[in-house]
Amino acid sequence: MYEQLGGHPAIQRLTTEFYRRVENDPDFKALYPESDLEPARRRLEMFLEQYFGGPTTYSKERGHPRLRMRHAPFTIDSWARDRWLTHMREALDCLELPPLQDGMIWGYFERAAHAMTNTPG
Repeated sequence: MYEQLGGHPAIQRLTTEFYRRVENDPDFKALYPESDLEPARRRLEMFLEQYFGGPTTYSKERGHPRLRMRHAPFTIDSWARDRWLTHMREALDCLELPPLQDGMIWGYFERAAHAMTNTPG
């Protein structure tokens, strides 16, 4: 899947586009503990590359992803989930992937975003 998505250049563009949108959304950006979003962008890049069959740099540097555990300290309600999905959808659209690849990656993002929701509302 990693190669079908376009490899490193595509994942890097996706994460750059996503975090550009986060940067321009002050209410959503306020949820991030770091004012510099580059470390978060890089972590997402490494994670997505590994998840979709690319380099395993994420696990080598950070260990098992444990997404729910890593996101547990943060309040993720339906508003935060939906903002995340909005920004990710816009970023994903920039890649102009074929429908099959777009649908596969988008399906994962929707499932993951719902799984990270940890606060009612």
